[in-house]
Formats: sequence, structure tokens, C-alpha cells
Amino acid sequence: MLAETICSAVSAAGLGIAAITAYRKKFLSAARIAAYSLVPLGLVMTGAVEWLVDTAFSPVAWAGFGVLGVAWLLFMSTRAVERRRAGREVAAGGAGQRAVAPAASAPSRAVTSKPKAAQPAGEDFSDIEAILKKHGI
Repeated sequence: MLAETICSAVSAAGLGIAAITAYRKKFLSAARIAAYSLVPLGLVMTGAVEWLVDTAFSPVAWAGFGVLGVAWLLFMSTRAVERRRAGREVAAGGAGQRAVAPAASAPSRAVTSKPKAAQPAGEDFSDIEAILKKHGI
């Protein structure tokens, strides 16, 4: 009962401030203030405030929040352990690479051509020539 009275008083005060703001010809601000001040009144009318007050002073509800917290901690700790184990397998090379699909093959690696011993390292333009010929240049 007290929470509903406080919310109603806050709404009434907010609507009064909105009226003063509208009198000063700041209509956009007045509409925004009115919208914010109607929220507590709407919560009282829907019964959400009563539910919130009953939940806040209920030991069973607080025990339920504690159980949810423990469940969240367990979930996060198991997730951290999984990540740590996966990191160790990758660092050690793993027993074998895991494929996304059972029939998937290992990714192919591009082999870079090394310049021939007779040519200096900076004069191998065969790749560039092939690209230019492909584009008709």
C-alpha cells in the first residue's frame, strides 16, 4: 500500500513538472517528462509494484535468486574449464585435428614457389605476368 502511494505521488509530481515545462513552451521536454511520470502510475495499475514488493520481502524469493546465482556460477565455471582444455589441446597439437564435418578434409596449404637459384630473388615476375594476361593487359 505504501509503495503504491509513493508511485502515485511521484507520477503526480512528474505531471506537475511537465505542466510547468509546457507552460514555458518547451513541449518536447514536457511530453518526455509526462511519459516518464506515467510509468510508475502504470506499474501501480498493472499490479507490478505489488508483485515487486511481495518478492522483495519474501525469503523464498531471495533463496530462489541464490539458487539461480549458484546455477550461473556453475555454468560459467564449466565453460571456463572447457575453454582451458580446448586451449591445451591446440597448444599440444592435439591427437588429431577435429573436422567440422565427419567427411571434411584437412585444409590445403598454398605452396609458394621459391625463386630459382639462377635468377635473383627480385626478378620472378611470372605470377604477375599470369595475372596481367588473365585480365588482358
